[in-house]
Amino acid sequence: MFTANAATCVIAGLATFGVIARPWNLPEYIWAVTGAVLLVALDLLPWREAIAAAGKGADVYFFLVGMMLLAEVARKEGLFDWLAVQAVKRSKQSASRLFAIVYAVGTLVTIFLSNDATAVVLTPAVYAATRAAKVEPLPHLFVCAFIANAASFVLPISNPANLVVFGGRMPSLLDWLHYFALPSVASIVTTFVLLRISQSDRLKERVDSNDEAVALSRSAAIIAIGIGITGVVLVAASAVGRDLGLPTFICGAVVTAIVLLIARKSPASILRDVSWSVLLLVAGLFILVEGLNHSGALPALADLLKEASAASPRATFWGAGIVTAIASNLINNLPMGLIAATTTQAAQVQHYITGSTLIAVDLGPNLSITGSLATILWLIALRREGEDVSALRFLKVGALVMPPALLLSILVLSLVAP
Repeated sequence: MFTANAATCVIAGLATFGVIARPWNLPEYIWAVTGAVLLVALDLLPWREAIAAAGKGADVYFFLVGMMLLAEVARKEGLFDWLAVQAVKRSKQSASRLFAIVYAVGTLVTIFLSNDATAVVLTPAVYAATRAAKVEPLPHLFVCAFIANAASFVLPISNPANLVVFGGRMPSLLDWLHYFALPSVASIVTTFVLLRISQSDRLKERVDSNDEAVALSRSAAIIAIGIGITGVVLVAASAVGRDLGLPTFICGAVVTAIVLLIARKSPASILRDVSWSVLLLVAGLFILVEGLNHSGALPALADLLKEASAASPRATFWGAGIVTAIASNLINNLPMGLIAATTTQAAQVQHYITGSTLIAVDLGPNLSITGSLATILWLIALRREGEDVSALRFLKVGALVMPPALLLSILVLSLVAP
């Protein structure tokens, strides 16, 4: 039994390392899927349990597909180009002002459409804006990655992981705001200040004042309205405790279908350019976590957490937050969110300890380039535009920005939690 459990942990660890480090530049999903296949092939996880684990990600799959459809059709119909021109006009030839505009928009998109939407939908628009402004793109693109995590616990819908972590113990919306409104403000403001400082040398450029007009086509206008309606639908679904995946998928599919019918275009190009491999990555990570649960590692962790929270609740509150933040960067916050959900619910810990863990799952990944699914989606979006960011370059910024924001947010939570 020990050998099987050890083998499961080794395979899960190696697969996660592959996702993070991408040896030989192989895509992230290959490592996650390979690890999942090995668990089943070596009889470390029954295939029925593996399929059931992959099925647990159905809501995430629907959500991602809906958002990717909206992003792809918006890109092809010129919505991002139009938004880019509007942002450049309002920057008044200041790269620093453009940076602040992108941060404000990213905050709103994350709050009402989720952090994954910020990575998928906003990143191409920001790249288009920097191209139109003829300024260094990375300082502004960094905003899309960092605000996607920093603002992801303002509302339950701001990050699908929020619903996973709390599960059936989800607080009401008023209770949620009581716990997380002020910590979110601390996270957003601290991240902005430190990110702005880290990019100050690159924000001294003058924005090109090219006045070339870009008309908003009828199709682009429909997409913009559709994205807005999607946000309203997600807020409403969250308020009544519904899953977010299927409503997002329906909104994305309907908007895409309407635009294609009006323009009399084939859906082939849209479907071809959607990053379907992300779904394989998510499925693989779900199976790897189930393998750890099957091995007995997670129940043992839950027992440890229960004992610690009973003996010293405040120390556990801080420890759980800090350890979870570090672990989210080591194994990615999607599996860490699943692990946190399994252990905190099994241990039946106090809400404020679960809250500390949730902040760490959401904000902690701002340290590393593959700490969160949103950042991986951001990387994929960058590669499509011909940009790339090394792990070391991201780490240099993340090491400055994330720790103070995390500690301050957890401190604020400790002051507002009962």
